[in-house]
Amino acid sequence: MTRKVRRLPLPTGAPEPLREVGTPLLADAGACRNVTDLLLGRLAEAPDHVAFEVRDPGTPVTGPWRPVTTAEFVARVRRLGRGLVAVGVEPGDAVAIMAATRYEWAVAEMACWFAGAVVVPVYDTAAAVQVETIVADADVRLGLAGSTAQATLLRDALAANAHDALGVWTMDADPGHDFDDLEGRADACAAQDLEERRTQAGLDAVATIVYTSGTTASPRGALITHGNFVLQARNIAAAYTEVVKPDGNTIIFLPLAHVLARGLQLICLASGMRIAHLSEPREVVPALAVLRPTFLVVVPRVLQKVQAAAAAAAARKRLGPVWAAAQATAVSWGRFAERLQDDPAARPSPWLAVRKRVFDRLFFARLRALLGGRIDYILSGAAALDADLCRFFHGIGVPVIEGYGLTETTAPLTGNLPGSVRAGTVGVPMPGTTVRISPDGEVLARGVGVFAGYRNAEEDTESFSEGFFRTGDLGELDAAGRLTLRGRCKDVIVTSGGKTVSPAAWEGSVEQNPLVAHAVLIGEGKPYLGGLILLDPESVNAWAEREGLSSFVRLSAPVDGGLVQVDDTHLLAAVGRSVHAANAQLARSEQVRRFSVLLADLTEKGGMVTPTLKLKRAALMARVHDVVESLYDPRNRP
Repeated sequence: MTRKVRRLPLPTGAPEPLREVGTPLLADAGACRNVTDLLLGRLAEAPDHVAFEVRDPGTPVTGPWRPVTTAEFVARVRRLGRGLVAVGVEPGDAVAIMAATRYEWAVAEMACWFAGAVVVPVYDTAAAVQVETIVADADVRLGLAGSTAQATLLRDALAANAHDALGVWTMDADPGHDFDDLEGRADACAAQDLEERRTQAGLDAVATIVYTSGTTASPRGALITHGNFVLQARNIAAAYTEVVKPDGNTIIFLPLAHVLARGLQLICLASGMRIAHLSEPREVVPALAVLRPTFLVVVPRVLQKVQAAAAAAAARKRLGPVWAAAQATAVSWGRFAERLQDDPAARPSPWLAVRKRVFDRLFFARLRALLGGRIDYILSGAAALDADLCRFFHGIGVPVIEGYGLTETTAPLTGNLPGSVRAGTVGVPMPGTTVRISPDGEVLARGVGVFAGYRNAEEDTESFSEGFFRTGDLGELDAAGRLTLRGRCKDVIVTSGGKTVSPAAWEGSVEQNPLVAHAVLIGEGKPYLGGLILLDPESVNAWAEREGLSSFVRLSAPVDGGLVQVDDTHLLAAVGRSVHAANAQLARSEQVRRFSVLLADLTEKGGMVTPTLKLKRAALMARVHDVVESLYDPRNRP
């Protein structure tokens, strides 16, 4: 793949950084008028190919899983689409889908597009006020819900905000108000009428309105077009042929309300890659042995937990020191694998090769088997991935492709490529995409995935610069065009002494500790920097088992999204070592002088993280006022 590179002039004698890099399109839209043609193209090519594996209600995660062919999926999509038209959905109408990740979500979304509607996803865990805000802002007319409880939230929101609402139907059984009832109305809409609806939308038409997670500001409705989805799906499939293939399969367990999961689903549908859905992340590990995926998309926290679980299992067998050596070997082998990408003649040291063979038999082969035994690659996104964690998985034989994107870029903006994985970077621009670094270091983006703008146009004014979308992230490009992120543009702290500090370096270093879910640097207007370190009970309990602390009291998550300060000396010491290591890499004025360790409910229901586990800093700070004040109490100052 070739990339267009533009270098901006610098003063004589200064090193010349890469300021802009672009990757040409690998595929155009072809015969696709809109997203639905991605599916129908696959139908024409392989109608009997298995597109989904589905569990019937009440079936355990270990199966049986029922195959659904492309033809069966399209037939149901058409029935539901005709039902939507029959109850009054018009072209361009907004339809909200609020449900956990499940097969019916895929049916519902595609049926909406067949009917000419615009899909408005709502997270299944959203609070009533969030549902009402989205329904009102997007002018939603009809709702499709997973459960009856979610249907109630949508009905209340429609009653409050829509004068011409068409009703709400559920994926779960609810006679007279469920998908069976809606599909039963299909005869009131002729097949030709549905086909006319399906083909009305062009590539520039809005396919979906996705509301941003609102970690730092109020959610905004991003307008994503059919063209964004079509060109992303076709080009990513072309760039990742080793990953996206008809004989491959994946498990989607990220929320389907998130654009990354929906984009992945479209890529798989268009390419013939088999999909299974799970709504509970804890079900993924037991399902791996049954479904045996070739590819997974995860957030970094999942990888941390897999590594920690392996360490805990070794500790139970009194193999803790052996595991530590195995982990170090995997990281070293990951470094060698990166070097091999650049120099095919490179060879590992004899000692490293021997250790790799021994530990592969002892641990690594078992880890690969735990992951199903067929995984070629894992994609990590939504948050920064620790470089050594990336190397560890590469070293055990499961390369991790780290990527970067936003809702506004229809998910992937950049990504490492198979055979060219560089830990610590988020890779090169996706095909059809250009990344520019502004003079202030901000990452700017232009390309096929960049959205059409926000629903409220006044929000676009500060979001674009010279035709490029302003991501709000800081980054830099290396000589190969790979992007490395360096934090958020506005995410800086100014102490009372006037020192400006970017939190990213300290937070990223502390978060390398598998105990730490989130590290937060504080100190705005204060005389020195402090830190808040959030742990989740599952990781802490696994650590205690691994350390052989039989007297350690097993911890439970705080209820109602609360926070509990940790005072256990062993645990504080384990976290403190990471704080000291992070401080050692920084100037004294950038070091944390005091910190507090907190046990937290780090689920979306707890209110402090998004569905993809990004921290909502404003929500956290609203709950920790007293903790912060104690760090700066004159009686406690260092």
